[in-house]
Order: sequence, then structure tokens, then C-alpha cells
Amino acid sequence: MSGAALYIKEDLQISSTQEEILVGCLNIFSLIGSLAAGKTSDQIGRRYTILLAAATFFLGAILMGIAPSFPFLMAGRVVAGIGVGFSLMIAPVYSAELSPASTRGFLASLPEVFINVGILLGYISNYFLAGLPASLNWRVMLGLAALPALLVGFAVVFMPESPRWLVMKGRFAEAKRVLIKTSSSEEEVESVDSRVNEMVKASLDLPSNGPSWHELISPRSNAIRRIVIAAIGVNFFMQASGNDAVVYYSPEVFKDAGISSKRQLVGVTVIMGVAKASFALVSALFLDRFGRRPLLLLGSTGMAVSLALLGLGSKYLDQCQDDKPVWAIVLCIVAVCADVSFFSIGLGPITWVYSSEIFPMRLRAQGSSLAISVNRLVSGVVAMTFLSVSEAMSFGGMFLALSGVMVMASVFFYCYLPETKGKTLEEIGLLFEDQDDESRRLFVS
Repeated sequence: MSGAALYIKEDLQISSTQEEILVGCLNIFSLIGSLAAGKTSDQIGRRYTILLAAATFFLGAILMGIAPSFPFLMAGRVVAGIGVGFSLMIAPVYSAELSPASTRGFLASLPEVFINVGILLGYISNYFLAGLPASLNWRVMLGLAALPALLVGFAVVFMPESPRWLVMKGRFAEAKRVLIKTSSSEEEVESVDSRVNEMVKASLDLPSNGPSWHELISPRSNAIRRIVIAAIGVNFFMQASGNDAVVYYSPEVFKDAGISSKRQLVGVTVIMGVAKASFALVSALFLDRFGRRPLLLLGSTGMAVSLALLGLGSKYLDQCQDDKPVWAIVLCIVAVCADVSFFSIGLGPITWVYSSEIFPMRLRAQGSSLAISVNRLVSGVVAMTFLSVSEAMSFGGMFLALSGVMVMASVFFYCYLPETKGKTLEEIGLLFEDQDDESRRLFVS
């Protein structure tokens, strides 16, 4: 959308406010998908929820690709937004429930890795499609999203169901078969029976009509309260960081910095996309080795510094009317790339991993659904106000404010998020139980 928006604005003659609504509505309407995905995945299974997400993506992409007007384009964007909500909730939950404890960090972070690969492919295709007529190029840019949606739909046929969902439904033999297939060592294969027994125990307190929202919104136990605060907090700060807005509006940011050519603007976003995707993969590879907390704190503090430098650089360029120094433009480009890179090291992959692994089995789907709904709501608000607020206080002022948000995020992560590396999903809940201060210091470290 970031590249397509440049040409949509020209072809359909829309205002900056309409551009904000077009970009941000995807996140607002993804609330519908993320809230519905919890119940849906508990009822029909994780695999078929992924299929439902793919079908919604496909329909949204087709509608946007053939859109003859702004309202029609908005309709396609809304449908795609619902698909986003479904996929952002179900992909990390499915990955976490299917993964062995030893590689869960890597496997559950793959959704974020491939989100970044998808963003990079979008930037690259935008660059090559920019040469088409302005009335056609943006339609092809958006319509191409139907192809990966088809691929996901066909891939579901070959994917196993989540063993934990199968246990919840009393299908123990099938759950054992899946666990044997997905075990990463002989030791894990030999412990399949005990692992299934742990899952059965974890599912015993599941009400016959499923978990209720009341238990999440007004939890009775301190452990669940801490889990909800941790999950909502990490999802809130993921989007309050402004990363989605930087991705969506990067051409506008670089344009303000002094790059005028549309093709150059799209080209610089490709560089940003390469940095973002590369560091997401690096984080995924080292997540199970170094743990969640160190990478999360490195990412959030790095973002705070990068955004501060970007803000100061943008402020300086605002003072230079005609002759904008090259070093200041380069500083802003490097700072943007550093910001999205640190995001990909920390908040990007770890938000999905953490949200999907800390909830107990009976609350995992709906708990993740609640946390990701907060994620989508904040993302939508930021995306739909980013340009307007930046016009009022300048891009430099906006980035300095976001730097302050990341300082607060770092403090929150340090105080409230325990390490979960190497623990089974059933063991993680114990980290949030009441413990004395000495024990708490041990598990946080």
C-alpha cells in the first residue's frame, strides 16, 4: 500500500485525510477478524481458521485490484483487514502449539519473518510496476496479493492440526501422531505420552461452552492478570512504536527529507524493506539461543535511539529550506532503516511469540485474540492519525515523541516480562504464579 498510495492519490484524486483512512482502515477492521478468530479457531480448528483467513485475503485483493472508485477500493481494504485480523491471531498460535519447546521461539517467529518478506516483495514489485500507467500500476500492486492467498489455501491441505486443539476436542490418538511427527529428538518422541497427559491436565478446567471473555477482562487469579497485562502491554507498545506508520508512510517521510522522484522514493523503501526482513530472520535464528528478554530490550532501546536521531535529523532538515545537506538526508535514511531493523530484532517477532505462548491452553486462542485486538486498534489509530499529527507537529516532533514511547516500553519490558526460553507451554504459566521476591528475580533474569 505504501507504494500504491502514491499513485492512488494521483489517479483517484483523494486527499491526505482519505489516504489516512484508506491505510488505517485495514487495521481498524482487522479488529473484527482478530476478535472472531479466537472463538472460530476453538470451534473449527486452527487449520481451517488459516484457510478462512486466506479466503478473506484473496477476496480483498481481488476487490482492490478491480476497484473503479475510492469507495470500492475501501470495501476491498476492509475485507482484507478482516483477513489480517484472522491471520495475525492464528499464525503465531498455530506455530506455538505445533512447535517443540527447543525451537518454538524460531518457529513461532516465522510469521513475522514472512510478513517482512512479504513487505519486501511488495516494495520490489512496486518499484518495477511503477513504470505502468498511473491508472493501472496501483491496481496490479494490490491485486497481486491474491496469489500468496491462493498458495496458503492450497498449503492447508498438507498441514497437521494443532495437537493441543486435538486434545481439547478429546482426539488424543491424533494428537499423539502429530506430536511424533513434529518432535525434534528421540527424547521428545519417547515423552509423547507424558506431554499429552500434561495437555489433558491443562484442558481439564476448560468449561463445556469454552472460555469466557470475563475471565480475561476481569481475571480472578493474579497469574492470569499478570499474563493479560504482559500480553496487552507488549502488543500495545509494538504499535505505539509507530513502526506500521513508518512502513505505510515511508515515501512521505523520505519525501519530506528531500527525495522528490517517485521512483527514488519507492527505491529507498526497498532498501528499508531489505533491512527489515534481514534482521527479522536474524532475530528468529537467535531467539531460542539468547531468549526473548535480551532481544526485546535490545530492540526497544535501539528503536528509542534511532527514532531520536531521526527526529533530530528531520528537525534540522525543516530549518533548511532549499539547500538540504546530503549528510542530513543520509542520516534520516539510515535512522529509518535502523528503526525498522531494531523493530525486527525485538518487538516484531517477539510480540507474536510471547502473546501465543504465555496464555494457558484453555485461554490461549481468546487471550491471543484479545491482545492482538489491542494491537490492531492501536495500529489503526496510529496509521489514521500519523500524517495529520505530523503536519501539526512536524515529522521531527512526531519521531521524538515516538522515541519517548520506546523508552517507556523498555521500562515496561524490563519490569513485567519474564523469560520463557526453553520451557513448554504448560510450564510457562508457572512463571506468572505468586512467588517470593527472590524467586521472581531468578525467573526474570
